[in-house]
Amino acid sequence: EVQLVESGGGLVQAGGSLRLSCAASGFTFDDYAIGWFRQAPGKEREGVSCISSSDGSPYYAVAVKGRFTISRDNAKNTVYLQMNSLKPEDTAVYYCAARPGGCSPWEYDYWGQGTQVTVSS
Repeated sequence: EVQLVESGGGLVQAGGSLRLSCAASGFTFDDYAIGWFRQAPGKEREGVSCISSSDGSPYYAVAVKGRFTISRDNAKNTVYLQMNSLKPEDTAVYYCAARPGGCSPWEYDYWGQGTQVTVSS
């Protein structure tokens, strides 16, 4: 059974930090890039960050560059998203997703259930 399980969301004040985790099972984790996406109420889903399967190269959306850091621990089949200097506009449900090979906007095979992040002003 393929599973991606997000955790670490919660309620924080503006300027605070959270670390999200994405725990994977049921597929060859080392062969997959892992992306983070988010969806706020009334808005379409947007890409936040991604980390490659090969060399671990990170990619970030302009809106989060310099504030968020993505990393992966292949031995633990887990990807992390460290979120610092959080803003109210970061409020959303955050999802992790997996695709073979390198990062891309398209063709993600597996998705987690999401974790809520709420940032108060």
